[in-house]
Amino acid sequence: MTTGRHPRAGAALMALAVGAFAIGTGEFAVMGILPGIATNLSVSIPAAGHLISAYALGVVVGAPVLVALSTRLSRRTTLIVLMGAFAVGNGLSAVAPGYHWLLAARFLAGLPHGAYFGVGAVVAGGLVEPSRRARATASMFAGLTIANVIGVPLSTLAGQHLGWRVVFAGVGVVGAVASVSVLLALPRESQQEAGLDLRAELRAIGRPQVWLALLVATLGGATLFTTYSYIVPMLTRVTGFAPGGVTWLLVVFGLGMTAGNYLGARLADRVLMPSLYTFLVLEGVVAAVFLLTLHNRIAAAVTLFVFAATTFALVPVLQTRIITQADGAPNIASAAIQAAFNVANALGAWLGGLVIAAGLGYAAPNAVAAALAGCGLLVAAAAGLLDRRGGGGAGRPTLPVAGHVPARRGRGQSAEAGGEPGRVGCAER
Repeated sequence: MTTGRHPRAGAALMALAVGAFAIGTGEFAVMGILPGIATNLSVSIPAAGHLISAYALGVVVGAPVLVALSTRLSRRTTLIVLMGAFAVGNGLSAVAPGYHWLLAARFLAGLPHGAYFGVGAVVAGGLVEPSRRARATASMFAGLTIANVIGVPLSTLAGQHLGWRVVFAGVGVVGAVASVSVLLALPRESQQEAGLDLRAELRAIGRPQVWLALLVATLGGATLFTTYSYIVPMLTRVTGFAPGGVTWLLVVFGLGMTAGNYLGARLADRVLMPSLYTFLVLEGVVAAVFLLTLHNRIAAAVTLFVFAATTFALVPVLQTRIITQADGAPNIASAAIQAAFNVANALGAWLGGLVIAAGLGYAAPNAVAAALAGCGLLVAAAAGLLDRRGGGGAGRPTLPVAGHVPARRGRGQSAEAGGEPGRVGCAER
């Protein structure tokens, strides 16, 4: 765990990671319990699949909106409320009396997702020294990757033996634990803090480099989801794995995500843009290679791990990039990248389905994924060119240190009169 500027940075990052674990489990576990939901509620599998879309829509809507609505709250309070709302949404999912009620509950559960990761990434970066910000963010996102290694497989087993309602109830309990953990572990802000500056946040989200980063996130994320959305039929119908073996292969995928998250964070703190270019190239190459290795079980398993690692390595890189370009007001921009990833989810699944429906086979989505990575690389290259021409704007962001707040200055008051920016004393807990 990253240690940093605040003496309790490790505990705080662990609390943020527990929330990420809850969200990751709640988001991806649904895919493993869809058949049980469809049977229990007497709907078709495609109709049950709309529950995934409802959650994703909640993320897209909630990411910028909830951050904007929380401008009068401290970041610590915002995270506590968001995780509490996530717990409530999953609790409502567990007791939903019918399909349409469950659809609404999944939308509500998705609303806090992007805002939590967006604000949490800013808080995590503020807990440590500047040279370790990407690694601190990755420490929080490690909860998401571990969810795919442990939480999702266990939820699938629980859903098969105890029913889908138990899964949602369990995710709600973990969300409640995460909310309490954030309450106890994150440092309390000074009474001087007045929340976010909405006008500054809106100016930051309007910067061209922020939009380019969001577009790269959408294309890079779509590369992942074009393949991942159809990974089960790929591995069973093309590679020849038994359905029971796919569960363990998804664990391999989760391990790859974990490795990529760590690697991407280490490199993002050192060479940000070269890391972005490299991982986009690798993502496209590995997706293309998957077309060949799908026909051999061992090669397919190895490629699955590498593909997960290269795609998820982009997450801390892009999160750091967008915070850097948000010019000191990164909260809405950081949350918006989660919305971009969920747009990528829908885009990737749609494009992959198109080529399968066209009769090109279950391996064909990998070719689309490779093309999407190439498009993402072109956008990233354009962003790098804009940087070199002096249009990049912000350098490293001035993130608020948890427990430290900038002194308010009156109109015309100098920075010197208000003290050193960003170094106001830490409030007592």
